[in-house]
Amino acid sequence: MARTISTRRTAVVTLCAWIVALVIFFPILYTIITSFKSEAEAIQGFNLIPSGTVESYVEVQTQKDYFKPFMNSVILSLGSTVLALLVSVPAAWAMAFSPTKRTKDILMWMLSTKMMPAVAVLVPIYLIFRDTGLLDSRIGLTVMLMLINLPIVVWMLYTYFREIPGEILEAARMDGASLWGEIIYVLTPMAVPGIASTMLLNIILAWNEAFWTIRLTTTNAAPLTAFIASFSSPQGLFWAKLSAASTLAIAPILVMGWFSQKQLVRGLTFGAVK
Repeated sequence: MARTISTRRTAVVTLCAWIVALVIFFPILYTIITSFKSEAEAIQGFNLIPSGTVESYVEVQTQKDYFKPFMNSVILSLGSTVLALLVSVPAAWAMAFSPTKRTKDILMWMLSTKMMPAVAVLVPIYLIFRDTGLLDSRIGLTVMLMLINLPIVVWMLYTYFREIPGEILEAARMDGASLWGEIIYVLTPMAVPGIASTMLLNIILAWNEAFWTIRLTTTNAAPLTAFIASFSSPQGLFWAKLSAASTLAIAPILVMGWFSQKQLVRGLTFGAVK
């Protein structure tokens, strides 16, 4: 009897999980389906049967240069991730292993900055970028993406580092390890799953960032999010071409997420089981 109830419960949970997954994935699926329609078919209404045409992809490639924004997205995502780790690993180490009375307050303050609407600081940020010559530059946008994702990166690494026994680091100090040696040769290898999942999450967040990339770039540093926005014009939305551009933009990150899902799950559950 107990086994039957357990089997039924497992089946119900599995079914609910599939339903939630399909609901979450459906917008992406419908975007991909729409990308294989003509513009006339795309505006007719809800239809899950694509015509199979690739004219939208051909027009997107003809009208715009996909390779340049793709490379910009790669450079910006990887660059901001590396910068974020260089800053957040020492910061998370200090707060995890040398906490003060204000450590939790600092962490909460950092996280609270993510609750502020980005449009509230658009004008000062834009003026700073304009006056420093960082508008439409990869360097400026890389720093901006690093800063907006830094609170999440620090929080995640802090959580992972807290799961590492402090006695191991004390033993390393007794063996003569320097501060940077302790971080690089002892702490970092032990937290590889957590650091890897943090890197993957930061890359995804940077890749998908649209607000700042659209407003701080024009042509030179414009990533794929700006590439998608370029298919919205005063004449209206070209749904098929917009879907094709969106599919081209999300395809690399979907593939990366698919192949790295085990590492991502392992990192996100790092320290959850003792």
